Amino acid sequence: MNKILIANRGEIAVRIIRACKEMNIKTVAVYSEMDKDAMHTHLADEAVCIGPASAGKSYLNIKNIIEVANITGADSIHPGFGFLSESSQFAKICEESNIKFIGPSYQVIEKMGNKSNAKALMKAAGVPVIQGSEGSVKGLKDATKIANKIGYPIMLKAAAGGGRKRNSYCECRGGTRD
Repeated sequence: MNKILIANRGEIAVRIIRACKEMNIKTVAVYSEMDKDAMHTHLADEAVCIGPASAGKSYLNIKNIIEVANITGADSIHPGFGFLSESSQFAKICEESNIKFIGPSYQVIEKMGNKSNAKALMKAAGVPVIQGSEGSVKGLKDATKIANKIGYPIMLKAAAGGGRKRNSYCECRGGTRD
C-alpha cells in the first residue's frame, strides 16, 4: 500500500492517519462541506471534499469516494467503522476498481451481515454460539415461546442490525435458567 484513502471522519480517521504516518504510508482524507476544518483534514497528506454536510450525500456516496481514490492515486481505502465499513456493495466496487478494501471481502460481509445467517454459519463451523432462536423470530408468540425455553432475560436483536438498517425481523437471544 502506497496511499490510503480514509472513507470516514473524526477520531477514527485521525487514528488511521496517525497509524499510516508511523508506517510511512501517504493518506487522503475525505470530508463533507461541514467537516472541511476537521482535524483529519489537516493531518492527512491530501484532503478532498466529497459532498454536502449530509452523510448520505458525502460519506455514504460511493461514487464520489471511488472517484477521489482514482484522482488522488490511492491504491487502498480504509472505511473506518460505521458508514461503508459493512457495505458489501462498497467492498465489491473497490475490488472491481482495483482498489484494496481494507477489511473483509465483500463475500464475507454479505455472509456475516445478517446475524441469523452468521450464527448458522458459525454453528456449521463448530463455533460455540449463544443460545437463542434458530433464525428470525416470527412475532410476539414466537419470541415468548423461545424466551420461555431458553430463559430470561432475553435480548431481541435486528438480524441485519443497527446502522439505520430497517427490517421486520429479529433474532432472540437468551440468558440462562437458574
